[in-house]
Amino acid sequence: MSASGGTKAIVAALAANLAIAVAKFVAFLFSGSSSMLAESVHSVADSGNQGLLLLGGKKAQREATPQHPFGYGRERYIYAFLVSIVLFTVGGMFAIYEGYEKIHDPHEIEAWYWPVGVLVFAIVAESFSFRTAIKESNETRGDLSWAQYIKRAKAPELPVVLLEDLGALVGLVLALGGVGLALLTGNGVWDGIGTLCIGVLLIIIAVVLALETKSLLLGEAAGTAEVEKIKEALVDGETVTRVIHMRTLHLGPEELLVAAKIAVQHDDTATEVANAINAAEARIRASVPIARVIYLEPDIYQPEAAQADGR
Repeated sequence: MSASGGTKAIVAALAANLAIAVAKFVAFLFSGSSSMLAESVHSVADSGNQGLLLLGGKKAQREATPQHPFGYGRERYIYAFLVSIVLFTVGGMFAIYEGYEKIHDPHEIEAWYWPVGVLVFAIVAESFSFRTAIKESNETRGDLSWAQYIKRAKAPELPVVLLEDLGALVGLVLALGGVGLALLTGNGVWDGIGTLCIGVLLIIIAVVLALETKSLLLGEAAGTAEVEKIKEALVDGETVTRVIHMRTLHLGPEELLVAAKIAVQHDDTATEVANAINAAEARIRASVPIARVIYLEPDIYQPEAAQADGR
């Protein structure tokens, strides 16, 4: 997986979630808090999700085959989509079920210091993981807002880790609030309400991840900046006079397919056209290195035909 895939952030999140999951399970066993059980399952699900992201990154590095001539770059999108499913089912639906059960059959929290202590520890650990994800994301985010970054990022790993860590922190605060109110009032229903809130939060995050990853799976074009760079690289003003039309498609986070019809001079020889295409491909790769697969079709520009095609 490339550096832009956020391997460091994934490993940091995995280490934090494994340690937190063990601590939360111990706290649940001693206290009987449903919020702690929901958070325990949440951390286990997150750990599995980070494992899926690492596995997807590894599988995406396989060489192209005759059956898959464009390689396996989209494996990363598939495994990111699986993350949203795991987060929805294992995390969100379980928490809602557990919260519903606790509200209908509440009981007091025992050994309160276990859940409170573990939740404080988990908040600190998740904060370090979240900080790592933010630092990694800032290297590729540029001037985009966080919402724009999550929506436009072509590498799914960092947005997934960012949303997971944010959800984990908010979930921990909700769990701490539910446990705290249950202890203050002596009413275990608050613990169940906190668990329900955690479940709703996880489902919302899972839906956002699923929608964004679905768009990547369907195939997204290059960003506006990359498209403009490619167009500028194509036209040299001599042999290639203009771009008649162009399509781009991400084969993976760092693999871009470019297909374009370019206008050449009507009296150019076949050798001159071939040289012009080779030179244009070289300029594209120099300007946008992730453009790995390039198909250029030479043509004579005809304004009437281009206008009829809406180009």
